[in-house]
Amino acid sequence: MSTHTVTAGHDGADGRHGGPESGGQHGAGGPHRGHGRHSHRRDDSGSAGQLDPLDGLRTPDGPCCDVFLTGTVFLDIIFTGLDSAPVRGTESWARGMGSSPGGVANMATALARLGLRTSLAAAFGDDHYGEYCWDALAHGEGIDLGMSHTVPGWHSPVTVSMAYEGERTMVSHGHEAPPPGGPDPFPYCPPRARAAIASLAPGQRQQWVESAARNGARVFADVGWDDTGRWDLASLAGLEHCEAFLPNAEEAMRYTRTDCPRRAARKLADRVPLSVVTLGAEGAYAVDGGSGETAEVPAIAVEALDPTGAGDVFVAGFVTGTLADWPLADRLAFAGLTAALSVQEFGGSLSAPGWAEIGAWWQQVQGFDAQDQEALRRYAFLDALLPADARPWPLRRAVPTIGFKA
Repeated sequence: MSTHTVTAGHDGADGRHGGPESGGQHGAGGPHRGHGRHSHRRDDSGSAGQLDPLDGLRTPDGPCCDVFLTGTVFLDIIFTGLDSAPVRGTESWARGMGSSPGGVANMATALARLGLRTSLAAAFGDDHYGEYCWDALAHGEGIDLGMSHTVPGWHSPVTVSMAYEGERTMVSHGHEAPPPGGPDPFPYCPPRARAAIASLAPGQRQQWVESAARNGARVFADVGWDDTGRWDLASLAGLEHCEAFLPNAEEAMRYTRTDCPRRAARKLADRVPLSVVTLGAEGAYAVDGGSGETAEVPAIAVEALDPTGAGDVFVAGFVTGTLADWPLADRLAFAGLTAALSVQEFGGSLSAPGWAEIGAWWQQVQGFDAQDQEALRRYAFLDALLPADARPWPLRRAVPTIGFKA
């Protein structure tokens, strides 16, 4: 087991973050997708855009969609730079603020920024919040919203996230969106896709998961906290269709009745082909149930501003590496890297890194005189992937408001 850690500094709030503790629920703007592993196009700012991690694997008869997902889109309002948790009866001032699409938009944005053709099925309110989220995802990120719909008279769900001391507290409000009509659960028929990402919940069967798997999609799933307290794997409907299951350490141990996350990962590998358990500041551990291969990658030490959505970004990074057919350890390292980069900016979808950020990070850490060279070799696979024209580090793209008038 490796104990070597890559260190990367970044301007931001005090605090350390080693990796995602859990799948984030909430949290847009960034470079558009390009085509071809090393052919790039320019975004509106004139900087290098995305590369295609699946270049060379695409075929004329392959699916047009790389990843399909569905869920609730929130309008996130994020306050950062709080010195402490808000105190009852007082007014707290935050030094930073941002707004962005959140909820399932975190995952969709993270996938799109890594160059995957992403399709999202979600309900959008017909208020200004919903209009903003739709525009940011469809036009800002290039996400296919062909299976999404606007609900007249339904207001968008909203989350206020307050980041302090390396953690965050969230307050949300919203009502369940009515389905677009018809007798079947929404979405009725997922598009043909290489992969689908589901968030499993105890006792809740999502028919689309089975449909996606039947149509050839490789299903990846995370899970949230079990409010019932039963922690019964049998209650996770759809797990039998999953190629990979990605809980955090606490969730994995509770579901397997173990006191060690690595032992939990091995037990989960008896139920799914691939189990991946995030270990917080220790990194992540994965077990391939078919081959018996295991991999563990330590966390990257970074200064954390806001951990919102880090778990979503981790899953997006792992899915990207899996679809690109990378070795297990490389997939795990890449997922941890993308999550570590995301916590250095505020917001969930706002902070999801693209290839320019990844390339800039790789350039930066190789220039550290005191860098752990053995740890650095863990990320040498990036040399074959990254463009040579990475932008200077650090990068910032978060903005403090929903949008200015043109």
